[in-house]
Amino acid sequence: MVAALIAMAVAAAAMTAPGPKGPLEGTFVDAGKDAPVVIIIPGSGPTDRDGNNPLGITAAPYRLLAEQLAAKGVSTLRADKRGMFGSKAAVSDPNAVTLADYAADAHQWARVLREKTGAKCVWLLGHSEGVLIALVTAQQPQDVCGVVLVSGAGRRLSDVLREQLKSNPANAPILDSALAAIDSLERGQHVDVTNMNPALMSLFRPQVQDYLIDMFRQDPAKLAASLRVPILIVQGERDLQVSPVDARTLASAQPKAKLVLVPQMNHVLKDVPSDDRAANIATYADPSLPVDSSAVDAIAAFVKQPH
Repeated sequence: MVAALIAMAVAAAAMTAPGPKGPLEGTFVDAGKDAPVVIIIPGSGPTDRDGNNPLGITAAPYRLLAEQLAAKGVSTLRADKRGMFGSKAAVSDPNAVTLADYAADAHQWARVLREKTGAKCVWLLGHSEGVLIALVTAQQPQDVCGVVLVSGAGRRLSDVLREQLKSNPANAPILDSALAAIDSLERGQHVDVTNMNPALMSLFRPQVQDYLIDMFRQDPAKLAASLRVPILIVQGERDLQVSPVDARTLASAQPKAKLVLVPQMNHVLKDVPSDDRAANIATYADPSLPVDSSAVDAIAAFVKQPH
């Protein structure tokens, strides 16, 4: 109900930016003249501009975040990735991308938003894998006010994957094969999937191996350490995919960063009042639940204050 009332008061409009072969498409939520402008950079895989994913996420965290930030006087742009959903015409193969490509798209959006709003710069808000993209983008800080890193790893993705695979006892039959694949990709070598267990194909299918190799090269903490723009790190303590340890790793790499830990927030930015894993996962499919209000407050306050 709260999210629905907020949505009624928010003015959202379609927006495009130049892509490699066709337009990138997104939704701009305008909070009014002189409002700070935030680009929401999505997480991994086929995640759309609302934060939904056909693999089981229908919680609409980015749409709700945009609506709740608008109520706090913050404008947002959330877009579909090149080659996916509304941005399908931007490239012929959505898997043939690099982090540098996504960073180039973020810079395109920043230029378009500056022209539309008159803002001197825009903020980058990366969620999950989007944290890494925001960090790469801000290495070239033109048009960038600063970065907001939400639910992002502070270690190389290869190390995070190893930890996630090892933490689930059900992975025991496929663990050796998975770890060997990660080791190969980390060395920059492709993996032969001819005899690979089908359960691992979604993770290591040939079409995404070049992207994984590119990602495995990146160290988020080192990227954060090299930034010279303001940084806010927001991490939920009920996150099943990324831990507060990652947030603290990012924060320790950049002494000027501000760290906010949100006690009840999970990976899709929703409140989970207990440690019940099933209840946590259930929120991934519930768009009626608002985004954690204290996270919204922290983000809005950070991008509105002088730096």
